[in-house]
Amino acid sequence: MKNKILLSLFLLLNPFFILGNNRTDDKNYAEEVNTLIGTKGLGLASGYLYPGATYPFGMVQFTPSYFSKSAGFVINQLSGAGCDHMGNFPTFPVRGKLQVSPENILNYRINISKEQGHAGYYEATVQEDIRAHLTVTERTGMAKYEFPANQTMGTVIIGGGISATPINQAAIVITAPNRCEGYAVGGNFCGLPTPYKVYFVAEFDKGAVEFGTWKQKELKPNTTFAEGECSGVYFTFDLDKKKDIQYKIGVSYVSVDNARKNLRMENAGWNFDEIRGEAEKRWNHYLSKIEVESDNSDRITQFYTHLYRTMIHPNVCSDVNGEYMGADNRVYKSRSKQYTSFSNWDTYRTQIQLLAMLEPDVTSDIVISHQDFAEQSGGAFPRWVLANVETGVMQGDPTPILISNAYAFGARNYDPRPIFKTMRTNAEIPGAKSQNIEERPGLKQYLEKGYYNASEQLEYTSSDFAIGQFALRAIGDEFSAWRYFHFARSWKNLFNPETGWLQSRNPDGSWKPLSEDFRESTYKNYFWMVPYDIAGLVEMIGGKKIAEQRLDEFFQRLDANYNDAWFASGNEPSFHIPWIYNWVGCPYKTQAIVNRILNEQYSGKIDGLPGNDDLGTMGAWYIFACIGLYPEIPGIGGFTINTPIFSSVKIYLKNGSIFIKGGSEKDIYIKSLKVNGVLHNSTWINWDELSNGATLEYRTSGKADLKWGTKVLPPSFP
Repeated sequence: MKNKILLSLFLLLNPFFILGNNRTDDKNYAEEVNTLIGTKGLGLASGYLYPGATYPFGMVQFTPSYFSKSAGFVINQLSGAGCDHMGNFPTFPVRGKLQVSPENILNYRINISKEQGHAGYYEATVQEDIRAHLTVTERTGMAKYEFPANQTMGTVIIGGGISATPINQAAIVITAPNRCEGYAVGGNFCGLPTPYKVYFVAEFDKGAVEFGTWKQKELKPNTTFAEGECSGVYFTFDLDKKKDIQYKIGVSYVSVDNARKNLRMENAGWNFDEIRGEAEKRWNHYLSKIEVESDNSDRITQFYTHLYRTMIHPNVCSDVNGEYMGADNRVYKSRSKQYTSFSNWDTYRTQIQLLAMLEPDVTSDIVISHQDFAEQSGGAFPRWVLANVETGVMQGDPTPILISNAYAFGARNYDPRPIFKTMRTNAEIPGAKSQNIEERPGLKQYLEKGYYNASEQLEYTSSDFAIGQFALRAIGDEFSAWRYFHFARSWKNLFNPETGWLQSRNPDGSWKPLSEDFRESTYKNYFWMVPYDIAGLVEMIGGKKIAEQRLDEFFQRLDANYNDAWFASGNEPSFHIPWIYNWVGCPYKTQAIVNRILNEQYSGKIDGLPGNDDLGTMGAWYIFACIGLYPEIPGIGGFTINTPIFSSVKIYLKNGSIFIKGGSEKDIYIKSLKVNGVLHNSTWINWDELSNGATLEYRTSGKADLKWGTKVLPPSFP
């Protein structure tokens, strides 16, 4: 009896023990997602997102392409990448028999309408009256095409030598009246060649009465082999007795045989609803890791749509047998899952921290995948990987920051020593390459003189700071850490006292024009790219009042393009700047600006994003902004604070749960915050205080509190 009394008392005093990581409801989070958000827009102010079906971190994305909805339902596509890419093996249902060649499919002028989509499922109308339903497993896609009642014949086309960019190496062979298989070589990404090989095996649930191939404008009935540019196959079915045709496709980046194994292991039958249900169930597993409450249903939809997009990438690239294609074009076998699609210049800022918090084991495998890629590709970490190709897109040295962030937020299931060695290769060896891409251009000048092109140097200094933190915390190498912190402080060499801004220098030390060398941004955006030493930056320009004034001018508008001198809601170099008010003693301005961005720059419409999602980067920004915690400093486990937008947030972690109470969309200013019942008067909270579970209780107001959060400033590392 005494033990029972003690246990009851323990449970009463320890609510985390009761709740632990258990969800409190069985809500269908997959259906809260609206995959059409961000699929429209103009140029850079577009999400570049696709509406179709994918699996958490899955190999396939079965979807219309963002780049051309009329080009077919493709089997691979990046979420929010701003250049044409991939889009292999497009397929479409069409009425009747095929009379003319589909050529490049675009010229066939197939209309898509009445789209709907949520996590793991997509449907649309093709040619006004064929209903298409798409779903996925981790490595396969499945479609159900429902033809109208008056149709007696229906055809499904599959493209081989067709993708979002021109390709000329592709082949498909029809192996039976209901089967085909083949391969294609990738085209390009942002104008850079991406010569990956992708293989497929596809099946229908019934045999065709007619089949054939095409190439360019020539239709070739009763043939079984097609190759080259603008080529493919078609299958025509008798619809007298059954009006729907089911199609499934397995994919591999290793071989046709592995594509067949993936299909056989993950989708051996023909139960579309079961496959859809499994995809939705898997998404519910991930999406339920954060529960939010709000009376604003549109906000709930936006939140879970953005959370969904943070978990699409990186993608699994290993097959069911563990094989994957390495960066040296050799086949390897892994006991854990191997990943690809690394948009690291983007994702190091927000997405990797969220993944490390919610899925540390997956994130650890992502870290290991980077290390494997580096070892296979020449010894240096890559910047931007598509399939098994280092594209070299973007600037800086982002992968060490990404890995250091992953470690800081709890993804540590790997040996850090060889990873640190590779970080040093990137940071210390001029000309170090991954495949044929030099990873730190200008490194020799940077190391010897302490300055280089401005935006690139500021990315290098963040990377060096993150490497120093990794050396200190993961390796215990204090000497190396201080060496890298020394290089991180070289941002000061870019400060021109005559202009009051950070500025590029010529090799002889003279100043370049103020606006030069700020890639995809401006000097007014990149000025704030010293997130690890904001106090030093503020002091450099004369103190908090001057910094506050400069921020006020910067936030007059929130919709900057790459070349505009104000805040760019849709561009990564701006993402961390709203929280800098916390460092200048004006946290109420951070609270107001973040709220404005969420309400003025985001919506639940199909054009509801201010810029490219960039493989979950913008989605993760939205998640952090909504829950009131932002991971500002590279390599440091912790958050700077703004007002949560939800009345209740529950974050289920591996070792406990975070409960956030009292947020508001209307009363946007913080009056007080308690952490585990203790008043907290700082706009910074360490990850260690949250990682095993915590309760954050806010009191908010519609009137700004000019004192809260000003006594203890967030950390800086001079």
